[in-house]
Amino acid sequence: MKLSMLKPTAPKIRFLCRPEDKDVIAHPVRAKTVLPDWFRKLPPVDERQLSPHDSGLTVKRCMPFLDAMMAGWVIGLPASLRMEIADSGRTVNCGWDFDRVLVSNHARHQVSGNPREPLPPCKFHNYWTICTPPGWSCLFVPPLNRPNGIFEVVSGVVDTDTYRSEIHFPFFATGADGLYVLEKGTPIVQVIPFRRETTDLEGEIRSETEAERERRTMIMRNTQAADGWYRKFARAHR
Repeated sequence: MKLSMLKPTAPKIRFLCRPEDKDVIAHPVRAKTVLPDWFRKLPPVDERQLSPHDSGLTVKRCMPFLDAMMAGWVIGLPASLRMEIADSGRTVNCGWDFDRVLVSNHARHQVSGNPREPLPPCKFHNYWTICTPPGWSCLFVPPLNRPNGIFEVVSGVVDTDTYRSEIHFPFFATGADGLYVLEKGTPIVQVIPFRRETTDLEGEIRSETEAERERRTMIMRNTQAADGWYRKFARAHR
């Protein structure tokens, strides 16, 4: 038997669609492959900001910011959509030239008293079934650090190891009144798989020890003193 056959199989997330939708609706993509244009064009250092108290470093050098944007997968609109927002967001009408439903409405009483009132709750229809290995769930959030100014999905967690069916995404239209054209593939939700056992950590609340204080201070000072130190430190300890 070849040694390669003994290697454990890496956990895999699967996106399944109906046969007639393959290569018609937009495919899910890794979040790191669809970073927004404004971020790609941003220089790592803005020389115009250089001063004795300003390094000029931009958010492009911030690993926590970038890691959030790159986590998991992004699901986009299955097809192009027209969204008209009116009455200060109280009215949302959508239209499309596609043979499947792209948007529907939730009943207002389902979210009565929510912070977005009086915006009506809407729902993007998703035609991908998401499957994860046993013990894995998925966190669904608005695409992180990339608000589009038009809509925002509602976050949720689904046990995608047992719920093997299409998951639709509630959202609120947040844009100013007007007509918006959202192209096929427009990011609507970020999918971050995780092991459920990793969320079961016991909590401990106390004051830090002297050794913990010294370590906290060392890390903070190194982060401030050397650009890229966090990247090297975090990656080395993963």
